[in-house]
Amino acid sequence: MLCAALACAVATAGAFGITESENYYTIDTGTELVFQVRRKDLGGTSTSAGDINSILYKGVEYMETLGRGSHINSGFDWLYEDTTEVSVDAETIGDDIIKITVVGGQLTHYYIVKKGESRVYMGTYWSLMSTIKTGYRYLFRLNSNLITNGPPEGDIRDPTNSSLYLPFLESQDIFAVANGESRAKHYTNHRMMDWKYMGGTSNDNVGMWIIKATHEGGTGGPFYRTTQIQTTPTTMELTYILNYNHANPEEEDWRVGNLYQYTFIVNDGSAPETDIDYTFYKDLNLVGFVGPEGRGQVACSSIEGKAADRQYVAHLRNADSQYWATADDASGSFTVKDAKPGVYTLTVYRVEFEVYTKTNVVVKAGETTDLGKIVANSDANDRESVWRIGEWDGTPQELRNGLKVTTMHPSDVRMEPWESADFVVGTDPPTNFPCYMWKDVNNYRSIKFELTPAQMTQRLIVRIGTTTSYNAARPNIIINYWQADALPVKPYPSTRSLTTGSYRHINAMYEYEVPTAAWDATEAMQTLIVICYSTNSNSGYLSPGMSVDAIDLVRFVEPTAAPDTVVPTAAPATSAPTASPPTAAPATAPPPTAAATLTPLEPTPAPEVPTPEPATASPSTDAAAAAAAPFSAAAAALLVAVAVALVQ
Repeated sequence: MLCAALACAVATAGAFGITESENYYTIDTGTELVFQVRRKDLGGTSTSAGDINSILYKGVEYMETLGRGSHINSGFDWLYEDTTEVSVDAETIGDDIIKITVVGGQLTHYYIVKKGESRVYMGTYWSLMSTIKTGYRYLFRLNSNLITNGPPEGDIRDPTNSSLYLPFLESQDIFAVANGESRAKHYTNHRMMDWKYMGGTSNDNVGMWIIKATHEGGTGGPFYRTTQIQTTPTTMELTYILNYNHANPEEEDWRVGNLYQYTFIVNDGSAPETDIDYTFYKDLNLVGFVGPEGRGQVACSSIEGKAADRQYVAHLRNADSQYWATADDASGSFTVKDAKPGVYTLTVYRVEFEVYTKTNVVVKAGETTDLGKIVANSDANDRESVWRIGEWDGTPQELRNGLKVTTMHPSDVRMEPWESADFVVGTDPPTNFPCYMWKDVNNYRSIKFELTPAQMTQRLIVRIGTTTSYNAARPNIIINYWQADALPVKPYPSTRSLTTGSYRHINAMYEYEVPTAAWDATEAMQTLIVICYSTNSNSGYLSPGMSVDAIDLVRFVEPTAAPDTVVPTAAPATSAPTASPPTAAPATAPPPTAAATLTPLEPTPAPEVPTPEPATASPSTDAAAAAAAPFSAAAAALLVAVAVALVQ
């Protein structure tokens, strides 16, 4: 309830205070920013009590003209199936702070103003996830005819007539430009650890921005990519994802019980300040707020085995909270700061690939947990290889189109062709191998390489890494005339990722031990065919697909346990330097001296449901195997053609 002094306040231009009417609170920041918060639901689409329904700056209205509000999801009254009532209360604290509290079910949201600042400080807390939407976002809807300059990747206005939308390219949220380029809100994404603010500007020196604080209550880790900005003929939508499970890279439960802190800033169009001080929140009685004195930190003095020219990131997480820090380029030292007390798992990444994991890391308020030196003992790059394409870094960026896939659709005219000639090891650069493979676009990629007679007698393993997949896709291989059994699919997102600008889900490694009989000593070059395999199907870029991290051929070594390393549930089962004993070879594989065997391709079974498959053994096809002598290169090409026809 508004106090008596607050009720008497008169909001005039530049006069700090709040004015109450039957339907609205009008807040004057004491600068040239005045905004309104809806007290009641007055009907209409995407409106509710608790919305910001007006943003007035220098006398100009910057909210969109369609009458929708700026709010959590589609309104505070549409978060829980059993809750439609929303309370909105206001109070002043001292002489220079105004606090608006919005409560809708199990979610509480705050708008906070400090006298003389063109800012709206915010906080969002929930004790239960929405039962209607898959997550939480705060969405600002600004007039795109005024705040008109945003990221071009998310501008879906027709460049020849800004009052019109571009035509759809995919799923009514990806759009096609006449010149062959693509646009979508998805392509404005950044890794969560990289971005600090988002927003847009006018043509007359006005900027409106959202400033990110911590992401301690979100799902996904430091590399999680989300949509940010979409500019339509009427609206610039600034979308701050608080907690979503789309392509959730950690496969974890929703985090609850944290107060998200973020700020809306209006300025002269210059880059906004991002180092926001929220310590004053401690005096505002905000649910879920934990100040610096109630937090601790985790420190590491160095990382042994660190590659000098690669970024390393430390991720501290448990079921309730998460934090991260970037390691020093030289020593690898890092400090994960401002963590709430608790027991955590710490994972260190080389770029985005797990190289160290430690469980039971205890954080205490006001203390530093000192880990001393740690050893990057699960770096897949440390395994000696016969050859390697790409790098085990948890990204496809060094492969063809790998630097483009986060900012455009795979069909975009700016992409290099997804089809490619045979990749020749030792001759072709990594950019000659595609970073994405689809069953219906560029399947059956051929890799040519040499082996010495001595190498053909050794136990060799093909490793293929993926960072995400779609529609139950995973790799399979053919070497000369031998095909591996299909391995079980590993967890994959329930929604699109390859076409929406994200290669990030979990790092998975698929390993295939190659029987020595598969090598063809009569040929100068061996042939490895990489298959994008799934029993599901669709067409084009929505067919089963996968993002490739790296491919290599390594010697088999006996598995050993990595000290001080416990592989988390989100990590691939083979992320340690050595995998479990070979599983890809047929159960009745011939001894090394036997003749090469040809395993017919398995018939297409019933389609897989688009959910992660259980880790069960793949069906064996060796009962149908027939002994065969080595074939010529021409026969190999014929075999691949037949294989394609059979699988498709």
